[in-house]
Amino acid sequence: MSGKMERVTVPINVTVNGVKHEAEVEPRLLLVYFLREHLGLTGTHVGCDTSQCGACTIHMNGRAVKSCTVLAVQADGVKITTIEGLAPEGTLHPVQEGFREKHGLQCGYCTPGMIMTAVHLLETNSSPTEEEIRHALEGNLCRCTGYIHIVEAIQWAAQRMRSSHVSS
Repeated sequence: MSGKMERVTVPINVTVNGVKHEAEVEPRLLLVYFLREHLGLTGTHVGCDTSQCGACTIHMNGRAVKSCTVLAVQADGVKITTIEGLAPEGTLHPVQEGFREKHGLQCGYCTPGMIMTAVHLLETNSSPTEEEIRHALEGNLCRCTGYIHIVEAIQWAAQRMRSSHVSS
């Protein structure tokens, strides 16, 4: 016996931002690292590796999920949206616009996770109160702001999204 351990991999099929991917991954690989290192989608940030900060938030089958809490093998057959796939190329999602318009970011590290959480909130509640917005963001930490501009950005986006639905 040589003492070398054989590397075990598992095949997965996952749709990320509308593109199907087949890959062989180690069973212990976290989804956040699969997205960043295997697919090159570095907009999903690694902040804490303990699910405390929310910088790695993505959408799995339409739900906001911290990708540092999911193994890549658990994403087999799943549809994932990352910050890169939120809006068609060359455009911004209303929440992204809101963060720009209302200065909802400073260093930007937490921003992708905040935006993905906010989009999920607005998809389930088109008119959230300030309290509901703050509650939705409890799993996302920002070390730079007092959250005031982030909340204002989400309120701005909610209004914009409601207005565009009325005129459609």
